[in-house]
Amino acid sequence: MSCPETEYGFDKDLTVRLRAFSKPAVKGFRKWSLLQLFILGCMILVIAWLLTGVSNRFFQPDLMHITITLGTLGIWRFGWWFNHAVRAEIYQRSKWPAMRAGASQLWESGWRPPHLHIQMTTYFEEPAITKRVIGSILAQIKREGIPTTLYIGTGSAYDEMIIREFVETHAADITGDLAQLVFVRQNQPGKRMAIGLILRAINRAGAQADDLVIFMDGDALYGTDVLEKTMPMFGVDPDLQALTTNEEVICYGPAWIQSWLNMRFAQRRLAMQSHALSDKVLTLTGRMSMFRAKHIMSERFIRTIEADHLDHWLWGRFRFLSGDDKSTWYYMLTCGAKMTYVPDATVYTIEVIKENGFERMVQNFRRWSGNMLRNGRRAIALGPRQVNPFIWWCIVDQRIAMWTMLVSPILAILGSFIDPVYFWSCLIWVIASRILLCLFLFRYSRTIDLSWPFILYINQVTNAAVKVYMIFHLSKQNWSNRGNQSTERGISLQASLQNGMAKFQLLTTACGFVLGLAIYIGLVPSPF
Repeated sequence: MSCPETEYGFDKDLTVRLRAFSKPAVKGFRKWSLLQLFILGCMILVIAWLLTGVSNRFFQPDLMHITITLGTLGIWRFGWWFNHAVRAEIYQRSKWPAMRAGASQLWESGWRPPHLHIQMTTYFEEPAITKRVIGSILAQIKREGIPTTLYIGTGSAYDEMIIREFVETHAADITGDLAQLVFVRQNQPGKRMAIGLILRAINRAGAQADDLVIFMDGDALYGTDVLEKTMPMFGVDPDLQALTTNEEVICYGPAWIQSWLNMRFAQRRLAMQSHALSDKVLTLTGRMSMFRAKHIMSERFIRTIEADHLDHWLWGRFRFLSGDDKSTWYYMLTCGAKMTYVPDATVYTIEVIKENGFERMVQNFRRWSGNMLRNGRRAIALGPRQVNPFIWWCIVDQRIAMWTMLVSPILAILGSFIDPVYFWSCLIWVIASRILLCLFLFRYSRTIDLSWPFILYINQVTNAAVKVYMIFHLSKQNWSNRGNQSTERGISLQASLQNGMAKFQLLTTACGFVLGLAIYIGLVPSPF
């Protein structure tokens, strides 16, 4: 659905969508409608018919070595997925209930943090979104009676005026006594600098080590009980240093983008619960994360956000544009900090997509993958003992998976030169396997979407291809969400040479990768 043209229309539509999310999530087989079960049954019957009707080329002698390779990779990747699924279930059924019970008991006893500091950045956001976000925050502050200072980093008077008018109209009874509103106008471009200015303002205001600090974005809308569900986690566990929450997405854009984002967030829930079993997460999501204030009182923490950078043999020293959530995560890893995921506290991400949907998807992949690759290499360097063996291997696996994911489609295409039917055998396997994977994912979704098996494979291949591109272009960063920020270095001789070398590396590596697979299957004779 496209974004409504008027603020009233936007607010009305947002109300309807949020009302649907406020209903209890349906679980188990009750998620499925009769039509969806019928369509799934038809899909399974078609797969079964294809398996019996299409000649099986997997065990053909001249193709057997390809099948063994694909089978080995499939067992490894499916085994890794199954491992995450089992760990997520253990977390949800065994570890999490005790954590929730202890936190709820503490909250009901009257425990509250000494002070809550909320740092939020906003940049020419839709007025309806901004008002909803501020309203959701202040409503919970008022209900829970938490002394709070809300620091809002802005780039202009536009967002400040919208927020000030809303607060004066709807929250004058709590501002000044219970809640304070502080605008921090950034004097340097970029979200990172805005966050740095806010953190310095929090320190000047006299934050104490036992206070709590929330990092959030201007388009992140709180569920009804986010503060109640998250803050006591720190009170009941003195070792906990940071946490992040569950997310749902509301998308104004192409319908398939909404389906893709829903699938991505279901994957996130599964992975987050698996990671949290090791008392770590793979990112402290910028939409909503909470920290003990003692960390934001550190100059090293602030500078990690403001001036995080990487030294690269080709690109030299370059600063990170986005990915502040990965920077805070890396800092916490260096401290050996305990982190967790709160599955029953939900923050709603509101995505407004006005450009081409596929281009936006690729842009997001470039940003997410670039942030992962830039921070992953130094997280790996910390070692499994510092990071945690399982989480460390998850980071290593991210870098391996981008290559293994590309092996199957390339081998399927190359194998079709030996026997054209082999490609179709592989296609049947891809569809069948993704249906099976999505049956796991549906457990972590609010609704059933039978387009996911197809979107999942497109997502995996596109993401892997973008990661391969980004590994050779680590300094390339574009962020359309905040004024089309970019780190392009112009057309100088040095920039041209760097870009040329990166493209040469990418081309030779990609050609070598495909050529190596072609030699392996015997399509191209070995030069040795």
